Amino acid sequence: MRQRKQIWIAAWAAILWICLGTAAFATDAGQGEAPPAQEQGELTEEQRLQQELDTVYAMPVQSNEIEGWPQAPGTYGEAAIVMEVESGAILYAKNIDDHHFPASITKLLTSLVALENGEFTDPVVFSHESLAFLEPGDAYIGMKEGNQITLEQALYATLLASANEVAYGVAENVGKNKEHDYAWFIEQMNSRCKELGGENSNFVNPHGLHDDNHYTCARDMALIGRELFRHPEFFNIVQTLQYTIPASETTEEHIFQQKHKMLKEGNANYYEFAIGGKTGYTDQALSTLVTMADNGDMQLVCVVLKTHGVNVYPDTRNLFEYAFANFSKALPAANEKSEDVAEILDEKNIVVPNGVEFQDLDMEITPDEEADKEGVLTYSFQGNLVGSVRAVLSQTYYEKQEAEKAQKQEAAKDGKDDKDKKAGPLENKEIVKKCVLGAAGVILAVLVSVLVKLLLDGKRKKRKNRKNS
Repeated sequence: MRQRKQIWIAAWAAILWICLGTAAFATDAGQGEAPPAQEQGELTEEQRLQQELDTVYAMPVQSNEIEGWPQAPGTYGEAAIVMEVESGAILYAKNIDDHHFPASITKLLTSLVALENGEFTDPVVFSHESLAFLEPGDAYIGMKEGNQITLEQALYATLLASANEVAYGVAENVGKNKEHDYAWFIEQMNSRCKELGGENSNFVNPHGLHDDNHYTCARDMALIGRELFRHPEFFNIVQTLQYTIPASETTEEHIFQQKHKMLKEGNANYYEFAIGGKTGYTDQALSTLVTMADNGDMQLVCVVLKTHGVNVYPDTRNLFEYAFANFSKALPAANEKSEDVAEILDEKNIVVPNGVEFQDLDMEITPDEEADKEGVLTYSFQGNLVGSVRAVLSQTYYEKQEAEKAQKQEAAKDGKDDKDKKAGPLENKEIVKKCVLGAAGVILAVLVSVLVKLLLDGKRKKRKNRKNS
């Protein structure tokens, strides 16, 4: 027995020695073939930046995953979207609901709320609060406490010069002119974004200077940009290359220029179809950009967020060229042949990939409970929304609805009858089961009684026998 135990110990020791020797050999061989780990991990600053750019560019583009959808380029921004204005169709989507810091593109929402709640002639007076938050390096035009300008002049300074103190003054004074305050204006920014369909934003200031709780997403900013197409006065402002606020009794002269390079003819980044937009940058947000474009046939909003390097303008151009080249408008009023539709009420287009026929689209009808015989026709391609229109629904549609409703009621009734029919035998089985259990209980009770009696009789007999003994 002892000899067998010694053999096992020797075997295990040999195995352990072989494993350790193999590991040591592998380590020595590795040291001879590759540089030390520290040297392997070292990258030049240029290599590190290129690696970062490659990683961002390689992020998935979700719209490219739609079967039959035109394949689009990547971007050096971590999120991007192209939305067609008339239909609201999303033509390009990359992480469009991810939270990102907006920086100064915030001022688009500030301007929208101001345009909807103020008049160009309203006064904007600069308070101590509208200046006190500024830090060195923040964009401003040098307004002073007590200066007064008009809301129109303030919007030029907000959108062209990206003046942070002026954006604050707009929020404070529009709130005051509506018999509210600055906080009310911020509330309006958030509620207006939600009304437009924005679900992933939280705005805590009107200028976009960094705050961890101040964020948005590409989809929400595209919805805001789309809504601004309802305001031609906005485009008058953002297409201006230079603007002057003249000197007055309260204010000295201020001159500033357009910052969006795609709107500046002669600039290397100029884009002939660009008609408006807003730039943004902070260390945390990196470059952000919203741009509106119109090629005479289609109007688009492009948003790029957290763009790495100097790629914000090339990315935007690439996305516009992709969208203009690969999509076309279709008019439901001229193409819809469904017997469920009596009349299309909107002379409104939807947008489809080139080569996709109208009959290839899926159409869903949503009746309007508040409008007699009207509803919304929603069109999609491979599950991706491409537009919607209002329509009068036909008598055929309602007859089919009534027929389907009757069928469901009949099916429900038949199901109930079947259930009732099945209930009888089941109930009988329950009764039989209860009877059997009851009988078994009685028999068990009798058997127990007999057993007890026999035991008692046995004990009595034993006692009697002992007594007789």
